[in-house]
Amino acid sequence: MGQFISKSPVVGQGIHDHVQFSVGEEGPPRYSSHHFETNNRREGASHQIPPAIIVSEEGSSTSEQRDSRIELRRSSFYSTIDLLPQLEHYASTLPHQQARSRPSLEVLRKAFDEVEGGNTNKDPGACDISATDAGSEEAQGSEEKAPARFGWVVGVMVRCMLNIWGVILFLRLSWITSQAGILLTWLIILISVMVTSVTALSISAIATNGRVISGGAYFMISRTLGPEIGGPIGVVFSFANALACALNTVGFAEVARDLMQEFGVVMVDSINDVRIVGVITVTVLLLISLAGMEWESKTQILFFLVLLVSLSNYFVGTFIPPNIEKQAQGIFGYRTEIFLENLTPNWRGNEANFFQMFAIFFPSAIGILSGANISGDLKDPATAIPKGTLMAIFWTTISYLMISVTVASCVVRDASGNMTDILTGNLTDGCVGLGCKMGWNFTDCIQQKNCEYGLANNLKVLGQVSGFYYLITAGVFAASLSSALGFLVSAPKVFQCLCKDNLYPYIGFFAKGYGKNDEPLRAYVLCYIIAVAFILIAELNTIAALISNFFLCSYSLINFSCFHASITNSPGWRPSFHYYSKWTALFGAVISVVLMFLFTWWAALITFCIIFFLFGYINYNKPKVNWGSSVQAGTYNMALSYSVSLTGVEDHVKNFRPQCLVLTGPPNQRPALVDFVGSFTKHISLMICGDIIMEPERQTRPQDATDQLVKWMNKRKVRSFYTPFTAESLRVGARYLMQASGLGKLKPNTLVLGFKSNWRESSPESIEDYINTIYDTFDANFCLCILRMMDGLDISDQFDCEVNQGFELDESAESYDHQSPDRESADDVSDNSNSDQIKTVFQNTQGKKSIDVYWIADDGGLTLLVPYLITRRKHWRNCKIRVFIVGDEQNMDEGRNEMIALLKRFRLHFSDVIVMTDSEKRPQAKNMTRFVDSVAPFRLHDEQQEGVTVQELRQREPWKISDKEFEAFKQKSERKVRLNEIIRRNSQHTALVLVSLPCATQ
Repeated sequence: MGQFISKSPVVGQGIHDHVQFSVGEEGPPRYSSHHFETNNRREGASHQIPPAIIVSEEGSSTSEQRDSRIELRRSSFYSTIDLLPQLEHYASTLPHQQARSRPSLEVLRKAFDEVEGGNTNKDPGACDISATDAGSEEAQGSEEKAPARFGWVVGVMVRCMLNIWGVILFLRLSWITSQAGILLTWLIILISVMVTSVTALSISAIATNGRVISGGAYFMISRTLGPEIGGPIGVVFSFANALACALNTVGFAEVARDLMQEFGVVMVDSINDVRIVGVITVTVLLLISLAGMEWESKTQILFFLVLLVSLSNYFVGTFIPPNIEKQAQGIFGYRTEIFLENLTPNWRGNEANFFQMFAIFFPSAIGILSGANISGDLKDPATAIPKGTLMAIFWTTISYLMISVTVASCVVRDASGNMTDILTGNLTDGCVGLGCKMGWNFTDCIQQKNCEYGLANNLKVLGQVSGFYYLITAGVFAASLSSALGFLVSAPKVFQCLCKDNLYPYIGFFAKGYGKNDEPLRAYVLCYIIAVAFILIAELNTIAALISNFFLCSYSLINFSCFHASITNSPGWRPSFHYYSKWTALFGAVISVVLMFLFTWWAALITFCIIFFLFGYINYNKPKVNWGSSVQAGTYNMALSYSVSLTGVEDHVKNFRPQCLVLTGPPNQRPALVDFVGSFTKHISLMICGDIIMEPERQTRPQDATDQLVKWMNKRKVRSFYTPFTAESLRVGARYLMQASGLGKLKPNTLVLGFKSNWRESSPESIEDYINTIYDTFDANFCLCILRMMDGLDISDQFDCEVNQGFELDESAESYDHQSPDRESADDVSDNSNSDQIKTVFQNTQGKKSIDVYWIADDGGLTLLVPYLITRRKHWRNCKIRVFIVGDEQNMDEGRNEMIALLKRFRLHFSDVIVMTDSEKRPQAKNMTRFVDSVAPFRLHDEQQEGVTVQELRQREPWKISDKEFEAFKQKSERKVRLNEIIRRNSQHTALVLVSLPCATQ
């Protein structure tokens, strides 16, 4: 296809001004090329100018070398040395750069022709220097204003560790260990780590398969599985992060309230104190986030240092010999007896079981996506996300395992905290519990089940075991605040990316970013409002279950994304991270769904209902995005597999479908032809819109004409392929399309043409080309359909009236029109005929009109199959089918009954069968005269010319017929004219008329 080429001044003074050839014999010529800047383009041109080539001799003078350096800056349109491959040519978009485009051969040739013509008006050296300087200044400016970017340690590992080290580590891990025992606690931790590790491997694979921008899990899932799955996850994941921020803030507020109560400080009451502290805390976190990612990162590093000190304080405290007060609280240091006692589970409570403990612990593992969620702020996401996430999982797993086993080796399950319960002497009669072996009698509180201390009763055991109690409190503060801050930053980042993709309405307001880091300030405020709303509720147990399910759903889809991208075998799936398996990814997806229902089945159902609702919305609207998802690759694989398997299926008459090759030309110029064929092929059979492009049209056709026409058909909801083909004539193009179009068994078997309504004014060559196309159709064993519309194929609503448009109005029809009160006028039509989508009669509801079928020749049944397929559409559903056949009066009833039996055998619905007994009558004289006059220009009239043979006339005008041929076909012509009279009389007001095409040999 041709291209539009803008004519613009050409830089340079010709080819020979840019190339210097060496005349010396000292050595081979030296080639030098100058790297052209991105913005160094011809004004108005759409292609990259190749660099100059300098060929100089060895012994050139200094002035010549200086001239060569000047020439080095000049550009040439033609070069014998190709450009080296550049990243800009393969990346659609690069950050802070304008994408380059490679010139086509046609562009280069035309540019070369312009240079040869001497079309120059500008000094090339000055142009190059200014462009280079401008580019360097822009580069310097971009370096000065470069946004903050983080490496894998600060940006991913530290951030993930902070979110994994949450309040569960300090306030729930010891209690879970007392319930499940060391062995089952380790099993819970390892299963959680297994799920998160498999998910981290999948994240690493997806993150290294191309460039990752901001959006985190949403970006990865949407670009892998498409917008239908990515959109719902973006909404759910953003909301879950906002709720997680609220939960961690409430956790901090509860610890702060308890600490205040220890010092006797109460503001209002216990619940309102949590609300007040929570709102103040989340407000401070919002201000830190609004200050920018640099301040947020510094705050996170501070929290990380506090956590390291707090954990070190705990491990040091386990080696410090406990005093009497600690022993009264059940803390005895490392003891084998305590370790063995706490090795097995001791369930307490009616609902205490393994899965309940698992559900309580698992939210501590939801922080693995914290680094990926700020992927837009990382220096190298492809390296930082895999390394940082896996390292964070490794170190936090070690810490969880070590803390659970150490605290269970130092603390008994039950203790009273009363220092008078110490045993004197060796009197252990009636003593119950492990404390008896340690010299303490906690029997009373154990029997009465009111022990306040010990591993199973006190949630602050880690602080009591540690060297300094309040350092653990500082660790709880750091863990909860760092998690809340991390989620407060993650939610707006993900939501901003979702808003920029414009998948859902009314959220584009939150897509705007501010500052050099493109901070989503509006999304920050929205997340803050959501967090405050749930903090004020202060009853988040139910929402906490939803959060775990939201994150598990995200994990499941991330793993499934990796698995699906792997099994599609798409050439574009080339992750640089190789330490993953599609089967482990599938296992991670399945186990995540299983855990959702094991934790809280009702929350899992709610999660899936939300996902399916959002999925249905996007699937219905079908946003215009193309992300090269694995779903597209999977669709291709399925189509290819089914197409290949179809080749092994033998044809059968019951599976016959009219697979149509429609010679529409540009489909938007013949919408009636497109709609007619689409009405009986949509969702049923193949339709190919063939566009035969003649040579003059090829030169003027826009470069993106094919894309525009495909978009037009998609907008019109036409299920068809578009195939342009360049040929010298209609016949040649149609012949090649019939041979080459289609794939395997998905090949056309029916050619659909528009009626050549201008045949009277057309040249004889054009008519012969059209007729020979019909002959070639029969020779290729194709079915043939010809659509005739009296007003042409480009019709709109104004032509949809009561009278069928397939007729030329005669006197009776004209008189009928004047008397008909229901006829619509063109002025009453409200649709804009100039619209890109012109409405045709085939898109209108036809009501209870009739479809008349004139089955006058045994054509194999296509004339009956087409109206049956059309009446399956809602616009034609109420139409009645009438079948007209040829017969005589003596055998009329017998012929009618035979046709009814045949139609019933075919299982075709029809309302009536009409026998045309007057088809053998002679036509009216005026109609026959009109026929003779219409074909007169195509006759040789050889009998009227003396001295000239038929062969001589035929050589000069091969498309004309002799008088003898005309007489031979006279009887047949009279039958066709008579049939025309019958059709005009019986089918004047029908919705559609189908007539068997006459055979030329009859």
